[in-house]
Amino acid sequence: MEKFVIRGGKPLCGDVVIGGAKNAAVAILPATILAKGKCVIENLPCISDVMASLQILSELGASIRMVSRNIYEIDTTHIDCTEVSNELSRQMRASYYFLGALLGRFGSGQVAMPGGCNLGPRPIDQHLKAFTAMGAQDSVEYGMIRVTAQDLHGAHVFFDTVSVGATMNAMLAAATAQGTTILENVAREPHVVDLANCLNLMGADIHGAGTDVIKIRGVKELHGCTYSVIPDQIEAGSYMVAAAITAGDVTLHNVIPKHLEPISAKLISAGCEITEFDDALRIRRTGPLRPLKIKTMPHPGFPTDMQPLMTVLMTLAEGTSIVTEGIWENRFRYVDELIHMGARIRVDGQVAVVEGVKELHPAPLRATDLRAGAAMVMAALATSGTSEIDETVHIERGYENIVEKLQELGADIRRVEVPVSAISRAI
Repeated sequence: MEKFVIRGGKPLCGDVVIGGAKNAAVAILPATILAKGKCVIENLPCISDVMASLQILSELGASIRMVSRNIYEIDTTHIDCTEVSNELSRQMRASYYFLGALLGRFGSGQVAMPGGCNLGPRPIDQHLKAFTAMGAQDSVEYGMIRVTAQDLHGAHVFFDTVSVGATMNAMLAAATAQGTTILENVAREPHVVDLANCLNLMGADIHGAGTDVIKIRGVKELHGCTYSVIPDQIEAGSYMVAAAITAGDVTLHNVIPKHLEPISAKLISAGCEITEFDDALRIRRTGPLRPLKIKTMPHPGFPTDMQPLMTVLMTLAEGTSIVTEGIWENRFRYVDELIHMGARIRVDGQVAVVEGVKELHPAPLRATDLRAGAAMVMAALATSGTSEIDETVHIERGYENIVEKLQELGADIRRVEVPVSAISRAI
């Protein structure tokens, strides 16, 4: 296992290139199953969730060829299996997208109850609601979810709650179903639009992605395509926070500034200066941090994945900030780590009251999940001493080359291998 050793106190300055969106990539890769041919997917982030998705495709029978570090050719012509192994599907939450893709192509699919970050109950009842409306039956045995359908047909589905996963999974299943499917109360995130664009390039007929209603006219079959994944909104936001918390000056390349508007608006209110370009964005901070009121909401509201990072930023603001988590119930589990660093935070249910302090102190830290782990990195960068972060495997799930990118911006950060014997003693 590895840990990060970070010596903070240095303003981050320079340029950083943002990779492809994790949340789009993990749905687009299963979508290639529907193509029954070759797809070339570009701008794939080299992260563990993407590697797991590629491994699943390979085990299902797809032929995978690495064109370059971020480009893969995937031939799903000879896929002959509809069951994702228990071990692989438990590695990440997004394994459930294979249900929609396999159901759409073969009328059957099976995955384990999904893994990923523990952010509280994340049921897939809305996914199953959509599949059932289209004529599928579902069952759960020994922790494995199985869906089957004799004839998948179009349906009218109104989601009880806004769910990114259910929206995208329903799109995958409906793309080749007979008839028209109308999805209402759907998620509007950029990665939902990206999946729709990719499917349309494969020959699907999907309209309305990015709005509250998506209409999908089923087509007989899809074909291969070449598609480039959009830039990662949350990775970009994370480096924006890194610049803000260290009073730095960073230019982000390969971004879509419009996707970052909810984040940019809050950072400007906090005292940062932001300049937008066509596919780049510059952020700098020279004055004090101002407190904020933040409530996470479905897009176009403030993204829940940015909440831990913004909470860390607010620990150093001059005043009291209120952070309300409107999506996941366990997203403040990381707060104890910040309190060890001298932060003043009180959590009451889904609300955190953050009293700004003059400085954070270095401490041994733990990455409790992906975004909380990134938040620990930001906190460590803001201290004047050396901090160590354990369980960095969570961070690497969603951030490609985070150590190298931060080093290029001037951060004093390095990976250190932790001997197994040391881990055993700690346990």
